[in-house]
Amino acid sequence: MFIGVCTMELHVPDSGSLKTKRHSLRSLKDRIRNKFNVSVAEVADNDLWQKASLAVAAVSNDKSHLNQTMDHVLNMVRAVPELNLLDYHIEIF
Repeated sequence: MFIGVCTMELHVPDSGSLKTKRHSLRSLKDRIRNKFNVSVAEVADNDLWQKASLAVAAVSNDKSHLNQTMDHVLNMVRAVPELNLLDYHIEIF
């Protein structure tokens, strides 16, 4: 059994308030959860209105499946026009 974790640092340039940021992130988190059946959480920078840190976690028997899933998640995040992916890190345990 393998556990995959992807942490992402995001910039939300059009966000003028925490409420706007949370709305954008909630929408993204819901889409990621529904499409890939993974766990998603905002793990840091909760009080900053233009920066967010998300973590995505999944469990699988196949390491390559985890890598592929995390790549698809990253591609989905990159495709969101109101967010900029600043940095990410993928770990497989």
